[in-house]
Amino acid sequence: MADTEAPPSRPDGSPARLLVVDDEEPLVELLRDALRFAGFDVRTARGGLEALQVAADQHPDLLVLDVNLPDLDGFEVCRRLRRDGDDVPVVFLTARDDPDDLRVGFTRGGDDYVTKPFSLEELNLRIQAVLRRTLGRGAVTGEQLACADLVMDVDARRVLRGGQEVSLSPTEFRLLRYLLVNRGRVLSKSQILDHVWQYDFDGDGSIVETYISYLRKKVDHVEPRLVQTVRGFGYTIRVP
Repeated sequence: MADTEAPPSRPDGSPARLLVVDDEEPLVELLRDALRFAGFDVRTARGGLEALQVAADQHPDLLVLDVNLPDLDGFEVCRRLRRDGDDVPVVFLTARDDPDDLRVGFTRGGDDYVTKPFSLEELNLRIQAVLRRTLGRGAVTGEQLACADLVMDVDARRVLRGGQEVSLSPTEFRLLRYLLVNRGRVLSKSQILDHVWQYDFDGDGSIVETYISYLRKKVDHVEPRLVQTVRGFGYTIRVP
């Protein structure tokens, strides 16, 4: 792997922690060694169920996740992570190059998608690009998320706007948390439905618009207006 800039690190200065998931042992070993050489702390798993367990135990900063796994495919692994509230970024690895697979990958919460065969340099650069966007995003201290004067204390389940506490329903809280964790990133209606209402939701997708409206009335009735609609794409939270 060619020399590149130092990879992004965790807020405490330690190496970013990756979980590489693939059932091809030679490829896993190659990726583990190459990514460790590039400066990452690398853990591995050979299947989807093992990946879920390692992710729960080790709290990686990013998953390099093969789509074609023997037990749970990579899309299902990502779906279960998002269902359980885990926002760890995912870079999918796959031999597939069908546009429908690309669409499914991003709908299920993926952050990037690399098609086999790929170069180690390309994968390294893709991982670094995702980590630069996601490591410490929105974080203030501990379990707090913030955008301008809007602050969420996740553990205490409290939301403040301009120092004033705001009362939110559980669904409103989950929606706001998802927006804050992805601050500055445009989220599609389907991504929000999948994450906030879970993947088995059978109702009308207009519920997203309804709850965005609720959020605006409760936390965005003062300047600057933070919850923004990006027409044709979705919603984001950012300082205008």
